Amino acid sequence: MWRKEETKSPAAAPVTSRNGSPASESTVTSRVSNGLKEFLWQLQGIGRGTLLDVGPVWGSTVRLFVERGFKLYTEDVLIAWREFLKSDEEGVRSRPLNAATPAKPGDRAERFLQSNLLQPSDSIDAILLWDLLDYLDQDSLPHFLARISSLLREGGAILAMFNTKLPERCNRYRIVDEQNLDVISSPPLVSPKHVYQNREIQLLFERFRWSKSFVGRDQFREGVFVK
Repeated sequence: MWRKEETKSPAAAPVTSRNGSPASESTVTSRVSNGLKEFLWQLQGIGRGTLLDVGPVWGSTVRLFVERGFKLYTEDVLIAWREFLKSDEEGVRSRPLNAATPAKPGDRAERFLQSNLLQPSDSIDAILLWDLLDYLDQDSLPHFLARISSLLREGGAILAMFNTKLPERCNRYRIVDEQNLDVISSPPLVSPKHVYQNREIQLLFERFRWSKSFVGRDQFREGVFVK
């Protein structure tokens, strides 16, 4: 059952750099995350679980889950996807025109997944997916979703973020504590591809047995999905 809840998160507060001046290359804002609170509630009772974070490594994120007895895998998929796309495009340009063969939909995603997200099937209890899906083209999306779903054990949970408008900058997410996130906005890594509406998100995770969403007063929708 999909349930939607409107949240009234306080306005995000800008965070300055250590020397007290505003960050120039990146902007950090803090927000209360009802999605994170729900995600952690779903993980209660899982002892010595495993968690996959598809974003960058942050000490505070690692610390929170290690203290809960989790083993963490961190794989910055968006960075890896950017580098793969760059290499793939360079390879296409270097081939002779008569050597080019039409690519099948999803070919790039399949080649990427041959060397990424290689944890064993049914080995992960929790996944911090963040807003990765916003940056995937429609041919690649189902391949990524199939791989991510296969990694998750029955009863495992995913926390995902969705932008409610196309972001001008790339957002990265750092857990501060059990109910707060830092949103770190920096120059784009990959161009965003799609803004998902509530019904579309339901369809993405229609095979999951339980889900809940939260819409904040900022540009984010959060979703928690239980397999």
